[in-house]
Amino acid sequence: MTAPADTSPMEARVGHYYQMDGTYLVGREKVREYARAVQDYHPAHWDVAAAAELGYSDVVAPVTFTSTPGMKCNRRMFESIVVGYDTYLQTEEVFEQHRPIVAGDELTIDVELTSVRRTAGRDFITVTNTFTDTAGERVHTLHTTVVGVTAEDIDVGVKTAVQNAMMHDMNILDIPSADGEYEKELRPEGEIRIADGGFTRTPGTPSFDDVKVGDQLPVHHTRLSRGDLVNYAGVAGDANPIHWDETIAKLAGLPDVIAHGMLTMGLGAGFHSAWSGDPGAVTRYTVRLSAPAVVSATGGTDIEFSGRVKSLDPATRSGVVIVAAKSDGKKIFGMATMDVRFR
Repeated sequence: MTAPADTSPMEARVGHYYQMDGTYLVGREKVREYARAVQDYHPAHWDVAAAAELGYSDVVAPVTFTSTPGMKCNRRMFESIVVGYDTYLQTEEVFEQHRPIVAGDELTIDVELTSVRRTAGRDFITVTNTFTDTAGERVHTLHTTVVGVTAEDIDVGVKTAVQNAMMHDMNILDIPSADGEYEKELRPEGEIRIADGGFTRTPGTPSFDDVKVGDQLPVHHTRLSRGDLVNYAGVAGDANPIHWDETIAKLAGLPDVIAHGMLTMGLGAGFHSAWSGDPGAVTRYTVRLSAPAVVSATGGTDIEFSGRVKSLDPATRSGVVIVAAKSDGKKIFGMATMDVRFR
């Protein structure tokens, strides 16, 4: 019996779960390395004393930092569970910061296929990573949504070109079909404890009483070069050559090399924390991507960030801030919002 045309065979695999081998130890230098890659120079990411002034035990990781270990853990999901596609395009990311992650945290990372929805003949797939500390509290939840792309949507020469360009132990397009043997694994039952440090620590942000709906964040311009993309690819482990190889980018139907979606999100988070004063004051960061930032070999690209306070909640002394990003006159964020706590 075949699945109806408006459903995906992947829907039966929703709920598939596994846990990464071992734990992920957050290193101080890794935090600094990542902050440099996303051009986030907030002192709390770099200086232990500056982080301590905001109430942190060590340097604090940028809110998008979890994308790096998450990508490594998700590799198995997209190699053996979510199959039948030739590649994937990132469409949306949601970072839930239950408490800020700091250097020295030892994290267990879970991976779960949480949603598959079929729209206009395309499968939109959401994979969720949960990060739990040694006290057994979930400190961060990361939701990644991609659209599955099949061979009919890409140039037939892409696979060969990619394989010739990739690092020796990587092959992002050698993806098996959905016809192999499959056994579904489910998350074990048990209590889930969510850390509340993101809501109880006094944030180093402006006073809620001094913030007004409609307040504008100062416009900021960030320059990206091909060197920035190569550096980010190495730091974050994103090996896709469309971010550094012009020929392969064009085979994939792009006008030129494009910046990583996660890189632009990291830049947006740094733009916000430079205004708010405390990267750990963000409890949720949601980004829906619209158009990629094209980065030429000769001139790079300029990304303009702006923002405004959309709404405020007196009961929780928090608000929602909209972050906008444009490159070459085009919006690269379809919609990006941050839930922020104020003093």
